[in-house]
Amino acid sequence: MIVANVFSLDTFFSELIRTYPFFFEAAWMTIRITIAAVILGTIIGVFVALLKLSNPVLRVIADIYITIIRGTPLIVQIFVLFYGLTGIVQLSAFWAASFALAVHNSAYIAEIFRGAIQSIDKGQMEAGRSLGMTRGTTMKRIIMPQALRRAVPPLGNQFIIALKDSSLAAFVGIGELFRLSQGIAAATFNTLETYVIAAVYYLALVMILTWIVNMVERRLSISDR
Repeated sequence: MIVANVFSLDTFFSELIRTYPFFFEAAWMTIRITIAAVILGTIIGVFVALLKLSNPVLRVIADIYITIIRGTPLIVQIFVLFYGLTGIVQLSAFWAASFALAVHNSAYIAEIFRGAIQSIDKGQMEAGRSLGMTRGTTMKRIIMPQALRRAVPPLGNQFIIALKDSSLAAFVGIGELFRLSQGIAAATFNTLETYVIAAVYYLALVMILTWIVNMVERRLSISDR
C-alpha cells in the first residue's frame, strides 16, 4: 500500500529554518551557473545571429545549429556536452554544465538578437556607410546599441528561463538547489516539504531577476525620452 506524503506546515517551517544555510549555498551555486551560462550564451548567441545576417553559406550553418539546439531536449544536450567535453578537455563539472546550458540558451538568444537587428530601419546602415564607416563599424556603433535596447525584454525572459533550467545541472552532480533538495528529501523523508522549500528559493531568485530586468527596462525607456 502506498501512503501519500501529506504536506505539513509545521514541518515546512522547521525544515526551512534548519536547512537555510545549505539552501543559501546551493542558491549561490544556482546563481553562478546561471550567470556563467547567460554570459557565454549571449556571446555565442550574438555570433550566431550575425552569421544568420551574413552570406547564404554562413546563414545555413547558423540555421542548422539553431535547429539542432532548439529541436533536442536540454537534458540530452547537457549529458552529451558534459560527457563529450570532459572526455576531450579537462573541465570541472561546473564549467561543463554551464557551457551546456549556454549552448542551449544561445540558440534562443541568437533569434532574439536577429529579430532585434532586423527591426532596425535599413536607413541606419545606409546613413553609417554614407559617413564613411565600414559595415562592421556601423553595426557596432549604430545598429547594435539600438538592437540591444529592443532585445532587453525578451532577453530578460530568456535569462529567467535559464535560471530555472539550471536545475537540470543536478543530473550531472552539480550541488545547486534541486540537487540539494534531492539529498535532503532522501535523508529526512520530508519529501514534499523539501521540494516546496526548493520552489520557494527558485521563486525568490526569479522575482529578484525579474525586478532587475524591469529596472533595466525602465532606465532604458527613460533614456529614450
